[in-house]
Parts: sequence; structure tokens; C-alpha cells
Amino acid sequence: MKCLSLKQPYADLLAFGEKTIELRKWNTKFRGEFLIHASKNIDLQACERLDIDIDKLTIGAIIGSAFLYDFKEYSNQEEFNKDKQKHFSIVTKYFDGYKYGFLIRNARMFKKSVPYQGKLRFFEVDNSIKF
Repeated sequence: MKCLSLKQPYADLLAFGEKTIELRKWNTKFRGEFLIHASKNIDLQACERLDIDIDKLTIGAIIGSAFLYDFKEYSNQEEFNKDKQKHFSIVTKYFDGYKYGFLIRNARMFKKSVPYQGKLRFFEVDNSIKF
């Protein structure tokens, strides 16, 4: 199954269904269910801004799944700003280069995370792993 690695707290926000747009500098033709991997990196500024306790975040593990059903391409700052409550990014920090928004639905957090090494872009996870 495909998997996508995100920094925390964005991985948790996506898995809990609060974040419905995942920003990337690259686009994909992939559509369908994928696993959500929480990388070992934490965006401390985002945690502070969103009042998230970093000690409660899981890192270096697969924590949930979601469904990528489409994408949108941001052509200007105004479009990007309109979706701020869907992607949670700091506009001044991320708009430059982050012009693709993967549209996500049906996200769910697993009851138990599975330690796993993350990779760039979408990557395949061994089918023998049980969630």
C-alpha cells in the first residue's frame, strides 16, 4: 500500500480529519487510499501556533490512513489563504513553492501506531504489516 510521510503535527491533524489538504511542491497522479506516516521531524513553530503538546506526538511510525481524491493547484496567495483552515500552513512560510494541494477525505487514526522508516514522496509499505 502507498504511504506518505508528514512532519508532526501535520500527520496527526491529517489522521484526525482536521487537515483536509496536504501541501506539496510536486503533483501526483495517484488517487486512492494511503497510509499516513509521522516522520521523526516536528515543526515546533506549528505546534506552538496550534497549541499542540509535542510530548503527545508519535514520530517515526505509521499512524493512520486517508483517501486522496483530487488535487488543486494554487496560482496565487489569495487562493492559498482561503484554504488556510484546511491545510494549516503558515502562509508566509509555505506558499513559495508549495503550490499543489492534495485533497483528502476519509482519514482515520489507527488505535496503535506501527514504527516504520519514512521516505520521500509516496512510497510502498510491506503488505505483511498489520494495522
